Amino acid sequence: MRGILAVLICVPVLAAADYRVGVAAIDITPREPVWLAGYGNRNHPSEGVNLDLKAKAMVIQDAKGQRVAIVTTDLVGLPRAIADPVAARIEKSYGLPHSVLVLNSSHTHTGPLPLDNRIMFDLNGRDREAVESYARSLADNLVAVVGAAIQQLAPADVWLGSGRAHFAINRREPTPAGVKIGLNPEGPTDPSVPLLKVTTPDGRLRAVLFGYACHNTTMTGQIYQISGDYAGFAQEEIERKYPSATAMFLELCGADQNPNPRGTVELARQHGQELAAEVERAMEGKLERARGPIHAAYQVVDLAFAHHTRETYEARLGEKNPVRVRHARAMLRSYDEGRPIRQYPYPVQAIAFGKSLVLVALGGEVVVDYDLRIKKEYGARGVIVAGYSNDVMAYIPSLRVLKEGGYEADDSMIYYGQPGPWADDVEERIFGAIHRVMQRVGWKPAMVAGGSPGE
Repeated sequence: MRGILAVLICVPVLAAADYRVGVAAIDITPREPVWLAGYGNRNHPSEGVNLDLKAKAMVIQDAKGQRVAIVTTDLVGLPRAIADPVAARIEKSYGLPHSVLVLNSSHTHTGPLPLDNRIMFDLNGRDREAVESYARSLADNLVAVVGAAIQQLAPADVWLGSGRAHFAINRREPTPAGVKIGLNPEGPTDPSVPLLKVTTPDGRLRAVLFGYACHNTTMTGQIYQISGDYAGFAQEEIERKYPSATAMFLELCGADQNPNPRGTVELARQHGQELAAEVERAMEGKLERARGPIHAAYQVVDLAFAHHTRETYEARLGEKNPVRVRHARAMLRSYDEGRPIRQYPYPVQAIAFGKSLVLVALGGEVVVDYDLRIKKEYGARGVIVAGYSNDVMAYIPSLRVLKEGGYEADDSMIYYGQPGPWADDVEERIFGAIHRVMQRVGWKPAMVAGGSPGE
């Protein structure tokens, strides 16, 4: 377990603070070569470290002692096989149930495989053991960093702000042959950069949590050095400017958004610096104080897959693509064992701070349509919508994206080891769960888009 970096500033309490906040960080950088996640064209383990990876935790406690823990990681994602056991250990050790624990990943494509993906890669025994060893140490570190943040709880004020960044572009490019991954300037995006600024009672900065809806894929599959991509560079830049503060990145609904331009380490640093500058500008601008009790709700909803049969996969056994063949064999094994995959348990979470702020945390690689629809229904003010939270099991297309087809709707499911596309009701099933958790934390749909809750 690596050393934990905890942030605690001891100052005289000048006025009653709204919350108590603790922040901690821990190094989760692999120190041996390991296979990197995100690109199926890689053919060997990592080659050194460009930027260290971190897991960071922010624990916020209200006046009645209710706590919430937000954990961010410089990783491609935390699958359920890691997230659920970690959540169980955190509840046992610190009394925090999963409803108040958010496990978010930046989705960097220059971070380690969190688990052996036997569909995407055919690893040898030594490489497989390196991945599994990393997963074990990662779980220990995630539990430890939450405990460290709890130990640092101290009076603090939480402020809500927002900026805008513009290097993300919708990547679903329509062509006569269908939708491909490219550039679609006319496609939907969300340039907002929401942030939570945490200060001591006398106004000194302790931490900032900020988000953006964009893939962390500035660096392509030809780059083998470990890093957090633009999100890692943004955090590094903010912490360089504010040495006493911890910067935490929250990945929002960026499944169909790519950084533009992309392809080099230098461009990743450029995007990170742009994002950091916008966070810094917004922190000095107009902010609203978060107030009120913390309420949390967590629900798992079953998402159905489109109909499939044995013949669906038997037809693929003769194909030349080894990934598609491995996938077909895995699906046929599930049929042979009498358990073909028909649905998946999907996590939906909402955490509210009174009527001032609500964080909606969704599992999987969520397209921006979900973010835009939630803000249309509930108003954009005080609403943050994160994807890549609590489980990353597949892309989560809206009905529009599902009908259009393309990588996010169909082809990507093979690399995730899922049987195929989601059923047509995927968006409505998820929104049914969103409405239920939002109701449980006291947030009602807004009458006017952009208004405050319940207007």
